Amino acid sequence: MDQASETLFALKPVTFRYKKGIDPQGIPQFGLVAEDVEAVNPDLVVHDKEGKVNTVRYEAINAMLLSEFLKQHEAFLKEQGKIKEQDRKIQDQETTIAQLRKEMETVLGRLKEHDSEIQKVRDQVKINNVAAQFVSSNQ
Repeated sequence: MDQASETLFALKPVTFRYKKGIDPQGIPQFGLVAEDVEAVNPDLVVHDKEGKVNTVRYEAINAMLLSEFLKQHEAFLKEQGKIKEQDRKIQDQETTIAQLRKEMETVLGRLKEHDSEIQKVRDQVKINNVAAQFVSSNQ
């Protein structure tokens, strides 16, 4: 059933009404035109005794649809797994970013403290220089 997708995608569903003799109410039906199906895949139709296309093998098409559905479902589950993994990675990254922000705030706080201490030392050095100049000029 590897090529079920190509076959299924090539089929063209139609709406139709049976002739009054078959369905007097003319209820809309959904299906496939057997000759069109034969052109896509001859194994999906039944021929009459004269070799003419008689009907579509809907049971085969149903099996192909089920196979295709299961393939798509498996692909969907894989994608869901990838999304969950990406969500987990994003959460990990957000946690890391939050930790780095805290660490940066701590570092910036310490840097400001150091700047303040350096400024105090500079101010003290200036005071000492002024005092030393005052003392030397008075002598």
